[in-house]
Amino acid sequence: QVQLVESGGGLVQAGGSLRLSCAASGRTFSSYTMGWFRQAPGKEREFVAAISWSADNRYYADSVKGRFTISRDNAKNTVYLQMNSLKPEDTAVYYCAAARSIATMTKRIADYWGQGTQVTVSS
Repeated sequence: QVQLVESGGGLVQAGGSLRLSCAASGRTFSSYTMGWFRQAPGKEREFVAAISWSADNRYYADSVKGRFTISRDNAKNTVYLQMNSLKPEDTAVYYCAAARSIATMTKRIADYWGQGTQVTVSS
């Protein structure tokens, strides 16, 4: 069992930065691929980024490539999402997830989900 708790969301102006954190409980955190999703009002939840258990592989949605960076610290059971050059269209609730692989993560198949943290980017 893995429990995920996101933090770091908030209100930021366009062009600004935020760093999201996802703290995981459970001894098996390091064996999971971790990822971030987001869901804007009236839209489906969409994949944002994923990182393999060893951090050797990272994958990003085209919409965030070059602006967002996913990382993890297995010693701290935490995964991060550094978001730079934020745009109003990045406004959404951001969810942390744990999955078996990057392939399943990109298909929105995850074993565990966090409760989400709101990110609002003003123009």
